[in-house]
Amino acid sequence: MPEQLPFTALLNRLFGSLANSFLDVLHFKHNPLAPIGNQVAMQILVVAFLIVVFALVRARLSLDNPGGLQHVFEGIHGFVTGQSEEIIGHHSEGFTPFLVALGVFILTCNLLGVIPGFESPTAVPSVPLGCAIVAFCYYHLQGIKRQGALKYAKHFLGPMPALAILMVPIELISHTARMLSLTIRLFANMFAGDMVTLVFFSLVPVGVPIIFLGLHIGVSFLQAYIFVLLTTVYLSGAVAEEH
Repeated sequence: MPEQLPFTALLNRLFGSLANSFLDVLHFKHNPLAPIGNQVAMQILVVAFLIVVFALVRARLSLDNPGGLQHVFEGIHGFVTGQSEEIIGHHSEGFTPFLVALGVFILTCNLLGVIPGFESPTAVPSVPLGCAIVAFCYYHLQGIKRQGALKYAKHFLGPMPALAILMVPIELISHTARMLSLTIRLFANMFAGDMVTLVFFSLVPVGVPIIFLGLHIGVSFLQAYIFVLLTTVYLSGAVAEEH
């Protein structure tokens, strides 16, 4: 079992029995001494942190004297909105809340590993997979909502009815590969970044690790951006009127 982080140990002391009961009902295999894993604890911490941040931004919204935090989130919102309009089109405004929330969550998870005593939950495969599944379900649901279930299903059949028997498995594999691609790209980069940083901190604890720490921060931003960008591209294909 991986060593528990301090915050994980605290959650297990406070809510371990409740977590055990819940996992037993679902028949999930788990460690009864530490039912809450590090990746779950880190996600709880990220969600709690973001709720506090969003509440602060909401409480301090101002047209006349916007604060620094408001400027940051307005910049993020404007960037995602502009990118969505370029890729999806003028009807993309409704997707901005989801894309911003997804990007901010992934970015915060990525950066959490920079703080001593914490680790990036996105460096564990299950967390990127969960984000990829959410993105996968979201763009398909938006495609069905925009076009209707029957019309949306038609683009899985290909341009000619005669090719449907061939195109359906190809399309299913293609969409599944998208989910796997999102998962592997995010997990592999964050895991590698964490490992490189830890190795250099253990070998040369002064000076040199700062370079790799900066590289890790850059990769964190880049991977969050790529995840949102690819999700936007998939959304564009799902809600487009012509395929």
